[in-house]
Amino acid sequence: MSDDAKDAGLVAMISSILGGNKRAEAAGPPPLADFLPSAPAAPTPSAVVEIPEAASPKLQGAFEGGSEDTSDTVVTTPKPAEPVSQAMTPDGKRLLPAAAIADLVLGELRKIEGFPASGVSVTVYGYRHWNAMLTFAPFSTNFQSATRFRQALPDLVFKLRRFVELEI
Repeated sequence: MSDDAKDAGLVAMISSILGGNKRAEAAGPPPLADFLPSAPAAPTPSAVVEIPEAASPKLQGAFEGGSEDTSDTVVTTPKPAEPVSQAMTPDGKRLLPAAAIADLVLGELRKIEGFPASGVSVTVYGYRHWNAMLTFAPFSTNFQSATRFRQALPDLVFKLRRFVELEI
């Protein structure tokens, strides 16, 4: 808000309290440009990379009228991706983003008997001593089970904090 608008408002308030007949200049609302944050320009969409469909050797032979014998074709399995080097803290803890820690927490909670397969959200928050919160969708579990899972969460978070630190 500009100083002129503040001054005009103060003068109007004081004159109304004191009962003065002077009317302060009508100060219109400040322009919205003063209050609205300017949004950064949207990034240009990157080109979509098209991945060619892999044809199955067995299916090709079947459609071409070939025989069922596929002894001459070699099927290779893809190599597992190389593990990305994790950032580490001086304490030897792995630095992970909140989404990765939430996945770890959810994975550990799924090991508990009766944990729902869907309808559960884990929110990781904080910084040094990060914490996690469980929310359940309606009808995903009952009250007693949700309470039991929420009571198990602090112990799980305490154990994970020894190995994982939240990355900002």
